[in-house]
Amino acid sequence: MIKVRNLTKIYVRDKALDDVSFSVGKGEILGLLGPNGAGKSTTMNILTGYLSCDSGSVEIAGIDMLDKPTKAKKEIRLHEK
Repeated sequence: MIKVRNLTKIYVRDKALDDVSFSVGKGEILGLLGPNGAGKSTTMNILTGYLSCDSGSVEIAGIDMLDKPTKAKKEIRLHEK
């Protein structure tokens, strides 16, 4: 359902995300844990299309968030409870 591959985000000189990859299947629940500045909010902002990444890719239901953000965001809404 969600595939994140080699996600990197740099703010000026600080790497918020450095080559992060994971996947979440249908019905699975994922938690992001870590200290302040670990990249949790940055990851979520990229997954929802609020921020772009410097490199890597995000797929929601097989739709690339960078190529087709509107279609990918609709998939997120379709699966809300």
